[in-house]
Amino acid sequence: MENEKMLPQPVSLILEEQTQLTLADLSRACAVHAECIVELGEEGVLAPVGREPESWRFSGIHLRRARVALRLQRDLGVNLAGAALALQLLEEVETLRTRLTALGRG
Repeated sequence: MENEKMLPQPVSLILEEQTQLTLADLSRACAVHAECIVELGEEGVLAPVGREPESWRFSGIHLRRARVALRLQRDLGVNLAGAALALQLLEEVETLRTRLTALGRG
């Protein structure tokens, strides 16, 4: 992936969680080739609906996860397994912060 050319970044994109994206949609939104998104799915960073990449469907949450994972790889040189772990830990921190706020301690 280090030698992959990045596609131009979109200016902005607002998606609902219920929005369904195809593999091509997600790769365009992340400005990477579809193979990069397939690798994220194979590593477990993304859990798309569908059996084969051609039929995969993604939500707005997948878009956020993909962008964070790709940024970790690009900016910090983190491998896919490390990106998956970092995403899991970031989501756990977010969940704990939400709980603390709900308890009035955040």
